[in-house]
Amino acid sequence: MPNAQNRETLAKIKEELDGISAVWIVDYRGLTVKETQQLRRDVREAGAHMVVYKNTLMKLALKEMELPEMDDILAGPNAFVFAETDAAAAAKAIKDFAKGNDKLVIMGGLMDGKAYSAEEVEAIASLPSREQLLGQIAGAIAGVARGLAVTINGVPSGLARAISQVAEQKPAA
Repeated sequence: MPNAQNRETLAKIKEELDGISAVWIVDYRGLTVKETQQLRRDVREAGAHMVVYKNTLMKLALKEMELPEMDDILAGPNAFVFAETDAAAAAKAIKDFAKGNDKLVIMGGLMDGKAYSAEEVEAIASLPSREQLLGQIAGAIAGVARGLAVTINGVPSGLARAISQVAEQKPAA
């Protein structure tokens, strides 16, 4: 039976797992305090937060919540990045940080009740952010609306040109 502090931590982990869109697992060995602080800032700006928990408590929480077990990933010192809203933005923040610092290793993650490998997390990080997708959708809608307006406006002006040409030909005949 875990001690009181571990039970509290386990309850906190389960609460965090319940209210998130994804959790990404990273190996942070070798990062300096300054680098870790920068990583936490980057992750926070992406709408997530990074916490270090014992792997055994995370395994227990996953098991109790009937989520996929990630025993192969949960080995060694890991940090857990909990993405509250936009999972892709949090993954992108981690990937961008890892590009500039080879000490940070993406181990994998969990999203929508499914376990993901490190390669899959990097693929998710390559997706456009929510704001970018909304901008692309808005641009596509605006383009369609503009094309429709030009087409609708073209019918009366085309009719007017045809009538004008017929009117020009009548007096000549």
